[in-house]
Amino acid sequence: MSSHKCSLKGQLKASLKTKSSGHFLSLDSGEEMDRVLFRPEGQKLEEFIEIEEQQQGRHFLCVSISKDKEALISVVLCRRVKHSRTNKLQKSGLEDSYERTETWALEDLLILDGRDPDTDDPCFLMHFNSVRPVRAVSCAAKYTLARCLLSLSRKYHHTALKLKNYDWTYIQPTAMYSDRGDCIVLAQICFYAFNLVCLSLCPVPLA
Repeated sequence: MSSHKCSLKGQLKASLKTKSSGHFLSLDSGEEMDRVLFRPEGQKLEEFIEIEEQQQGRHFLCVSISKDKEALISVVLCRRVKHSRTNKLQKSGLEDSYERTETWALEDLLILDGRDPDTDDPCFLMHFNSVRPVRAVSCAAKYTLARCLLSLSRKYHHTALKLKNYDWTYIQPTAMYSDRGDCIVLAQICFYAFNLVCLSLCPVPLA
């Protein structure tokens, strides 16, 4: 296995551990975006990853579900803005402001192109009528989004999203493969333990 594959596997394992605890980037960021931006429009935030854009501020690629059960993909810009509180006992401070800058329907996504499954590349391409390049903060984030979009496409649109240049090992990992390294270590420990038991039962020849 190449160093790129090992690095990607490590990132994806870390991603799965983080997701199991309910966090990917910041649970607070997700909850706040959901409360401020998506819920007022009758939508529910399903997944989000941080991406890198040329414009200043933090950017997120978000996946939400509308009240009509339509899956949407949005680019959200997060800025720190000055906020004056009404309570005179509290000083003015900074808070996050969220703005949706681009939105697409998942059903309009023709191809999700990972560019190269054999390199540690966090970039991917979303093919609509035009191609939208995206750079995630990590390969783990890139694959997290792909798994989410594939699942939602099957659930809400009853079609399999066309993925190109992704390693399917990480798109649909089986429990056996995901924990293959741990299973091998455990098997070796059991094998050595069995040998020790057998040796302990062998009669020792007397001199």
